[in-house]
Amino acid sequence: MPLAKIQTSAELAEDKKEELLSAVSAALSEATGKPETYVMVSLTTGPMLMGGKPGPAAFVDVKSIGGMDGPTNRNISEKFCAILGEKLGIAGDRVYLNFTDMASDSWGWNGSTFG
Repeated sequence: MPLAKIQTSAELAEDKKEELLSAVSAALSEATGKPETYVMVSLTTGPMLMGGKPGPAAFVDVKSIGGMDGPTNRNISEKFCAILGEKLGIAGDRVYLNFTDMASDSWGWNGSTFG
């Protein structure tokens, strides 16, 4: 049920996309304590401005049912910024993250909801 949606302006070779998604998936599972079998990660690319300037940047929208609190969110921010820096060359000050703790009845899966 944890979800990380990554939007970035950084160019990434097709063969490196799965590597990035796998790293983010494992980090999100570890940080939230949720099984990776429930983690979803998506990636979209396109033009972005940050601070009115073009260049490599990223926005990551992170959602989960439970497991989202101040220490966890800071841990995720640290891990994701490190991964985006390593895999895409994006400086941490060019990354925004948004965290949402979802109610279980607001998250659908397999023809039903978690709550």
